[in-house]
Amino acid sequence: MNQTLVTEFLVLGFSEPPGLQTLLFLAFLLLYTVALLGNLLIVVVISSSPALHTPMYFFLVNLALVDILCTSTILPKLLVGMVASRTISYGGCMAQLFFFTWSMGAELLLFSAMAYDRYVAICRPLHYSALMGPQVCQLLAGVVWTVSLTNTGVNTGLLLRLPFCHSNVVEHFFCEIPPLLKLSCAPTHLNETMAFTADLFLAVGNFSVIMLSYGCIVGSILRIRSAAGKQRAFSTCSSHLLAVTMYYSTVIYTYIRPTSSYSLDKDKLVSVIYTSVAPSLNPLIYSLRNTEVKVALGRLLSYR
Repeated sequence: MNQTLVTEFLVLGFSEPPGLQTLLFLAFLLLYTVALLGNLLIVVVISSSPALHTPMYFFLVNLALVDILCTSTILPKLLVGMVASRTISYGGCMAQLFFFTWSMGAELLLFSAMAYDRYVAICRPLHYSALMGPQVCQLLAGVVWTVSLTNTGVNTGLLLRLPFCHSNVVEHFFCEIPPLLKLSCAPTHLNETMAFTADLFLAVGNFSVIMLSYGCIVGSILRIRSAAGKQRAFSTCSSHLLAVTMYYSTVIYTYIRPTSSYSLDKDKLVSVIYTSVAPSLNPLIYSLRNTEVKVALGRLLSYR
């Protein structure tokens, strides 16, 4: 059979009328600016404030770096595609897939590490220093980055084995596993199985662990006698739980289904949440509304 292998992809993106395209461009530009500046600010403030060198803020720095990696992998190319060419080379597409999948896996695992930190702080406060020492935090961070790197290496490697000869039109606004599998002219059962297995472990499994830890946290909070103590504990965990629910639900929805059911019209808004909205909101949800961070930010700005 005469087959022409794909050397570049055409990423459809958002095909709204020109007026809406302008609004979408401005919206994504705003999301990228907020995500980039907000997360960079978190890294600078925490790194330069010795009072914030605690396990909770250590994981927040890692989360900020993950969000910078995610948005910088997706949004600049999306913005360029809205005003210029929507094509992306085969190598560029695979690189985008690799770094996005890496950041997504790391974020899912970081949420579990942060939930464990909150569990120890609230349920076992007397043992917090021993259970969340510097070496433990570094070990957890190393596991997060290594496991997520292994996951993206396996899934990207399996995708590199596939020939793309049916079409080069990606029904999405970036290179992601489900829409790319639809373009392959070879069987994709192994790829779908590995993506499904990774989602079961990274998304469903970690989400279950987080819910279990928060069940223990809520039980401990309800045993606190003072209303002020309960309010402080709930405020510490509510923002984390909100971000976790938003992120996990959208990722599970995207990856837990067969590739054949994927559709740009139905799923692009879901993808926007975990690629653009969540990284933009995380600095506000986790840090910038935190009194300790605001005090450290004020000191940094006054010093500058």
